[in-house]
Amino acid sequence: MERAAQQAVPLGQMEVFQALQRLHMTIFSQSVSPCGKFLAAGNNYGQIAIFSLSAALSSEAKEESKKPMVTFQAHDGPVYSMVSTDRHLLSAGDGEVKAWLWAEILKKGCKELWRRQPPYRTSLEVPEINALLLVPKENLLILAGGDCQLHAMDLETGTFMWALRGHTDYIHCLALRERSPEVLSGGEDGAVRLWDLRTAKEVQTIEVYKHEECSRPHNGRWIGCLATDSDWMVCGGGPALTLWHLRSSTPTTVFPMRAPQKHVTFYQDLILSAGQGHCVNQWQLSGELKAQVPGSSPGLLSLSLNQQPAAPECKVLTAAGNSCRVDVFTNLGYRAFSLSF
Repeated sequence: MERAAQQAVPLGQMEVFQALQRLHMTIFSQSVSPCGKFLAAGNNYGQIAIFSLSAALSSEAKEESKKPMVTFQAHDGPVYSMVSTDRHLLSAGDGEVKAWLWAEILKKGCKELWRRQPPYRTSLEVPEINALLLVPKENLLILAGGDCQLHAMDLETGTFMWALRGHTDYIHCLALRERSPEVLSGGEDGAVRLWDLRTAKEVQTIEVYKHEECSRPHNGRWIGCLATDSDWMVCGGGPALTLWHLRSSTPTTVFPMRAPQKHVTFYQDLILSAGQGHCVNQWQLSGELKAQVPGSSPGLLSLSLNQQPAAPECKVLTAAGNSCRVDVFTNLGYRAFSLSF
């Protein structure tokens, strides 16, 4: 009895510790598996949780189905960004990117396959990697973050090929303009820069905060999110969420949203955005707010659209941010349920 009582104290402390962890959790990143049936979510403690979307969406789903099937320690610090190839889950934290085999993760064998660190200017520099971007046709991974550069890594050899310099402060977000092929980057310096991957040179700069209709000096000049669709770009952050025509560098629609936005994406004939506040916002391209769908987190940092053709039954939108929950929207009109760490 005495031994049992002694053991009960640390167990109780562990439960309190885990409850406090969940209370102060932030989910920075999400990535859908190649088969479309699983979702990875990365948090501020360096953990990656794997959820079964197919189990959670099943008609026989229980509360346990909304919990992770496996959680593992991926990084020492936050997992800022994740992407998936046809075989790998790639995750980025402070100073390095790691690779994990999806096939092994689903067997609960969470051993890293490799890790790479971009060639930083000094050995003491450990900048966070805020954004990862896959360029499938070139088999490249683009990394960007705290060292103000874009690094291109060949996914076949694992070697870093070049670095793009132009930003004068942290880079927050990346987007791919596939037809060109060009990469767009947005950062703390208030600029969106377009880079030609064929020449590895900057071809266009849009200083969003210098346009009076977009500028909101009280929020700052930083660009926190951007997305592209052919000749169009939408971006926001400190400046207002704005739709731009890229060829003419012209803002065409300023969306009437006061709160800074942290994630944006094109979806069919809509633009979806999220940021400060608990709602996913649905915008018409004309600027009209079609709907605001409430979620369970006080602020949102990432949206993920699962459009994998291999799993049409798992076609959902997921939203995560300042809580331990990932909200699941089976259609854009309402939150169906939440997954939870």
